[in-house]
Amino acid sequence: MGAGGGSGAAGGPGRGGGVKRARRPEVRLPRLEPFRDGELEPDGDYDGLEFREEDLTGQDGGGARFMDCALRGCALDETRLHHARILDSVLTGPRGVGTDLAESTLRDVELVDARLGGVQLHGAVLERVVIRGGKIDYLNLRKAKLRDVVFEGCVLVEPDFGGARLERVEFVDCALKGADLTGVTLTDVDLRRAGELDITRGVDRLAGAVISPSQLLDLAPVLAAAVGVRVEAEE
Repeated sequence: MGAGGGSGAAGGPGRGGGVKRARRPEVRLPRLEPFRDGELEPDGDYDGLEFREEDLTGQDGGGARFMDCALRGCALDETRLHHARILDSVLTGPRGVGTDLAESTLRDVELVDARLGGVQLHGAVLERVVIRGGKIDYLNLRKAKLRDVVFEGCVLVEPDFGGARLERVEFVDCALKGADLTGVTLTDVDLRRAGELDITRGVDRLAGAVISPSQLLDLAPVLAAAVGVRVEAEE
């Protein structure tokens, strides 16, 4: 699928409350050639390549473009991908700490079984992206723009959505632990199927999201504190 070809699955009305569902990517990779260059290059152009178990630790691919690529089992410790564009691609089993994807663009991407920590995605643009399985600690999405994004079956530990804009984003069978929603803007965000929903900051910014009745009960103490309501038993 070429540039702009990521049509995504059609959206449409969601279940209940008229919340719109996210459009998922439809990635169809062509026959891939193995990556043989050894190291990434800033502003590099990578098209139709398979990166298999490459150690990209500390390498600089800032501003690079990846189209119709597959990254499988790659090490991304401190890999610099600032301002990179990842299009119509699949990342399976990436691992690493401190990967820099700040201000990058991910469009029509599947990220599967990641084991990452301290990923910098602040100011990034994610469109038609599925993040499935795995665990990501301290994900930095401050001021990022997410549209048609699905978090599915994954664990997010202390994700920071501060100042981000989320539109048609779904959390399905995943755990949000210690999420920061400070200053976030939500439109058609479906949290009802999140397996765990723990919001430490920004609970007052949930307008534009839909939650389940049981989640409302779980969040009641935090919501009460946010609006200054004291809850005490009658004497």
